[in-house]
Amino acid sequence: MSHARWKALRERKLAEGYTEPEAVTVARREIQLSMALAKAVYDRRTELGLTQTDLAGRAGLTQDEISRIEGSGTAPTLSLLAELADALDATPDTGQTRVSFSSRHNDAAQLR
Repeated sequence: MSHARWKALRERKLAEGYTEPEAVTVARREIQLSMALAKAVYDRRTELGLTQTDLAGRAGLTQDEISRIEGSGTAPTLSLLAELADALDATPDTGQTRVSFSSRHNDAAQLR
């Protein structure tokens, strides 16, 4: 089944009053957060002009671990998230299904 067809079917079911089982809702939210975190790490890293290897060095991780985080292949622990935020010179901002990193400084070029 194509994504478009699946999405239309899901939207129709929801419009008819269908509710997903709680486990599906929880899993969907976790996936959305993982993908939002991956995008936030990638966006902030590229904003700073860092390679995955550069970020890995700053965070005390390997390039492979950064790659897995950016690819939504793994979700970091809270302590690792704090280390990533420090390495990105940022503060994590989390919402329902949105994650971003806000700069602690006005000029990212000063970090290099």
